[in-house]
Amino acid sequence: MSDTQIFPEDIEQRLRVQYNELAELAGSLAHEIKNPLSVISMNMDLLAEDFANADTPQQRRALTKIETVQKQCERLQNLLQDFLKFARLRDLKLLPGSLNEIVARVLDMFEHQANKNGIEFIRYLDPALPSIKLDEQTLHAALVNLVKNSIEAMPDGGELVARTRLTRNGVALDLIDTGCGMDTQTAIKMFEAFYSTKNGGSGLGLPTARKIIEAHGGLISVQSELDCGTKFTLEFPQPARIT
Repeated sequence: MSDTQIFPEDIEQRLRVQYNELAELAGSLAHEIKNPLSVISMNMDLLAEDFANADTPQQRRALTKIETVQKQCERLQNLLQDFLKFARLRDLKLLPGSLNEIVARVLDMFEHQANKNGIEFIRYLDPALPSIKLDEQTLHAALVNLVKNSIEAMPDGGELVARTRLTRNGVALDLIDTGCGMDTQTAIKMFEAFYSTKNGGSGLGLPTARKIIEAHGGLISVQSELDCGTKFTLEFPQPARIT
């Protein structure tokens, strides 16, 4: 009777297969939940219409309960939507592109909201920054999440600095806000799935952003201090022969 040797690469391959199977199963389950949830939500909307002109204490109590169920349905729908984005992320089609252009597009998208909230965007986008391999749609989504997170951390206004720069092995993006910051425990857990300090948050926004950046061969790190602000740093490798 001979022993079967298992090599590290075999274990890694098995784990990858198991992960993909679980991700596919979880995605399918989320889709199955969406359908009955949509039916519940639709019927709650119809009930709310029936009680729109509630004129007795009993009817008003019923309307309050209906509105509670509606809010929870909406929360579950948002959670499922975020989860499906997280579960669907696979190997990306990376093509040469400009990190500066994507950063500028995201900042332009939030410019009006930032001005309204007393937040100034300060851009230091290196014009000599070389191209990197990227997937425009997913990287744009990751940056939207990070900028949105910074804006929400500055309810009383502030500054958000976006700086791109060369590094020894590639390029980097720093997003530095003057917001409320966070303690060490929150900073450690912020990239864990379903961890959130926001009321009603899915806890999948930052984990999805991290997953997207890592799928680009990059790294994301965070430095933060309570009442002082937060700095996200995204580092991407520079492929050879891309300018």
